[in-house]
Amino acid sequence: MFSWTERELNAEQAAAICSPGSVFLVACPGSGKTRALTYKIAYELSRLESERQFVVAITYTHRAADEIQERIESLGVDTSRLWIGTIHSFCIEWILKPYSIYEPNLAHGYRIIDLHEREKLFERLCEPYAAQRITFYDCEYYFAHDGYHLGCPNQGKHPALHNILAEYFQILSANKQIDFELILWYACKLIERLPGLSVLLSQMFSMMLVDEYQDTKEIQYSIITAILRAGVGATRLFMVGDPNQAIYGSLGGYPISIEDLRKLSGIPIAGRELSRNYRSSARIVEYFGNFNVHNTTIAAVGVDKDYQSLVSYDNQVTRDALVDEIARQIRHNVEELGIPAHEVCVLAPQWAHLAAMTRRLVVSMPTYQFDGPGMVPFARDTENFWYKLSRIALTEPSPTMYVRRLRWAGDVLADLSDAGVPPGISRKEFLRQCNTIVVNEEDGLAYLNRFFDELFARLGIQFRDLPQLSEHHVAFFESSRRRIARLEADGVDAIGDLSFFRKVFQNRSGVTLSTIHGVKGAEFDVVIAFALLEGMVPHFNDADGEVSARKMLYVVGSRARKNLYLFSEADRNRGGRFGTYQPTQSLAACIFPYDEV
Repeated sequence: MFSWTERELNAEQAAAICSPGSVFLVACPGSGKTRALTYKIAYELSRLESERQFVVAITYTHRAADEIQERIESLGVDTSRLWIGTIHSFCIEWILKPYSIYEPNLAHGYRIIDLHEREKLFERLCEPYAAQRITFYDCEYYFAHDGYHLGCPNQGKHPALHNILAEYFQILSANKQIDFELILWYACKLIERLPGLSVLLSQMFSMMLVDEYQDTKEIQYSIITAILRAGVGATRLFMVGDPNQAIYGSLGGYPISIEDLRKLSGIPIAGRELSRNYRSSARIVEYFGNFNVHNTTIAAVGVDKDYQSLVSYDNQVTRDALVDEIARQIRHNVEELGIPAHEVCVLAPQWAHLAAMTRRLVVSMPTYQFDGPGMVPFARDTENFWYKLSRIALTEPSPTMYVRRLRWAGDVLADLSDAGVPPGISRKEFLRQCNTIVVNEEDGLAYLNRFFDELFARLGIQFRDLPQLSEHHVAFFESSRRRIARLEADGVDAIGDLSFFRKVFQNRSGVTLSTIHGVKGAEFDVVIAFALLEGMVPHFNDADGEVSARKMLYVVGSRARKNLYLFSEADRNRGGRFGTYQPTQSLAACIFPYDEV
């Protein structure tokens, strides 16, 4: 039986983990949510009584799934009966693959459309509506029980977007393709059409764990609670999240209440709370507490709780002077306070803001490195076969990476089997083949191309004869070339070099640049955020503006351990007769004893 000492978990965490029934856990930032989730999974795995039972954990990202599984394995717990991954991966593995023959639109085969293909298709479909200023970014949508909902808040664009989506769905159907949202839609339809499916899954799953519940969509709740309902308590639930960090409302995510969750699932669920913040200083906690929408309890208790944090807010700096001011704060923290560069993060609402800032920071700070999701030379399309293989190609064999690379090898081999060519080798042998490939190329794409060709020559597989692999191959390289061209146009030099490619799967080493949405789940000693302006935070089309702004500011503040610098630049032009952007109202209204820096 898995156990722990009092030094490993606090009383709140231990109580949630030892709770025998289902738990709805509201966890404040820095409260050890991932640790609690990890220990709960390990605890439940050690209590399984049947070889036919599984523990299922649904995470928001693949990276989170990797991290949690590695932590569990480091605790010495057998993970052979753990399934962990995103909700999309769950639906593919447990619902679509075994039961798609019962869905007429999938019965004759299907392929998940590559993100690059999706973007190109939407761009083409948007061309006739250029006069209405409709772009690919307006075409985001999500499914609920009553059909699809548009993510674009601009009602004036909706008629055209409905036309675009109608044509989009027709094209996908004709090509036997589905996208990520259709994965959820068809999984939900199969759950509804086949009552026995939920019963079967409930008999297999001892427990389902859900991380970041506040970003879960209605249709995802429906899939999960259908299994819980069918089990009549046989499958228990452990759901964790923070309603104050629900910043994906425009894409359908929302923090369900415990009362609604009980009604949907039909099972008793106990509410619990993690209120002890081990991450930030008391001053940082006090600050972001000003934007606490749901009035959750937060107490600073970590090693840095007494740190004399700097919290500053500047709404006078001009846009031209902003880069020098941000560079000054980076240098002050790294060179004078001794904070490592990789513990500094620069945030903005949108990547467009960060691209220009990155270019200017690189020029003004040539001795510093800058990392960030927007500077990745290829899209993190986690369902693209060649992206999965690139993770192995671009990482070095090492004891610390062995478990992760072995799991990646399993993913690649499973995809090869799905494509109709079981390679007939073990994960270890597959890794050995990859590790012995030597490619003398400094260009990242050329390196990957030669690596892939060499590996498949060794395996004796003609991948270009397999539609699924060949189409993914074209999409992977086309999207990468476009991404590199876009970043080079923004002034990011050497983005196509192999060294840049390798950084994608390495631990960050330089100053991180990210959007507010992209930084969720991360933490840094120092956070610097700019473009905190009405119309950006929140977005001018956001129907629930003030609440959204407070949640975004809560996320920004709660990423910082020690120091926090906020900027609402004074002269960012809105264009034409609209004048300049004004500071985010929720931020401007916050009364706090800011530091002069």
